[in-house]
Amino acid sequence: MGVTIYTATMNKTDKILVAGAAGMVGSAIVRALVKDGYQNITGTYRNRKPAFQSEKVDYLKIDLMNQEATAEMYKTLAPDFVFYAAAKVGGIVANNTYRAEFLYDNLMIQNNIVHQAYLAGVKKMLFLGSSCIYPKHAPQPIKEEYLLTGLLEYTNEPYAIAKIAGLKLCENYNIQYGTNYISAMPTNLYGPEDNYDLQNSHVLPALIRKFHEAKISKAEKVIIWGTGSPLREFMHVDDLANACVFLMNTYEGNKFVNLGWGEDISIKDLAILIKNVVGFEGELFFDTSKPDGTPRKLLDVSFMRSLGFHPSIRLEEGIKNTYADFLRKFQQ
Repeated sequence: MGVTIYTATMNKTDKILVAGAAGMVGSAIVRALVKDGYQNITGTYRNRKPAFQSEKVDYLKIDLMNQEATAEMYKTLAPDFVFYAAAKVGGIVANNTYRAEFLYDNLMIQNNIVHQAYLAGVKKMLFLGSSCIYPKHAPQPIKEEYLLTGLLEYTNEPYAIAKIAGLKLCENYNIQYGTNYISAMPTNLYGPEDNYDLQNSHVLPALIRKFHEAKISKAEKVIIWGTGSPLREFMHVDDLANACVFLMNTYEGNKFVNLGWGEDISIKDLAILIKNVVGFEGELFFDTSKPDGTPRKLLDVSFMRSLGFHPSIRLEEGIKNTYADFLRKFQQ
């Protein structure tokens, strides 16, 4: 089989598929595309129909774990560009509890999306991974080349392995078949359409809900898992979405791209910041019997910046924005 190398930049009328459009990341990508004037967008969802509505967007309910359904989707839609934001995701509790599901489901979804995109002749695809792919004790800040240089954090190892497999799938389809698939690894994300369920949410939205409920109930304290000492980096999902559109239009290559702020904050300081934004007046209690997870996870974003992209939403501003989103949902 001959190898054809595609080079592609999105036109406003191109057919664009956003896989996982009901999630926080996928919905942000859809909003960014609409804002930038793209007119032919289809977003997929599995259970919950996306909240964002626009005449430029059609939504398709589909189980992307189903190979036949995924193949039929590509045949029917014939997309030119694919943003791959579909995944089974969750925080440290969900990752460690549903280990088999996080591995199996994500492998199934990405195998279907990537392979069927190849068969359908998609011009270009962006695969979104996660910074949890890196070794638990990777040097800081974490460069792209640190992948596969050490052991993973145990609590989210299945999800990390699935995401590593996904980016390697894209890389090797490029090598063998001449496809144009790029990959990006975001840091911890937050923002509108986040998941605030305390059983399977990430730390920032979980803290927003905890502090809000404590404020309403006039609780004396809020309990936070771990020591509060781990350092984490956070990026607003609207910055991430803009970065994805930017990369789709400007970047081609097998080297995946770290997406983040290049700055981190301790869980304790994050909790204090959220406490102040929400207006909770009680105390903080750190439950040191609970796991901290990875001690530090700061991405080296020098490659992203060399390509010309810089995020713009600072953490406090983003938390205020996210708390407003939580209130809209909480008060419905």
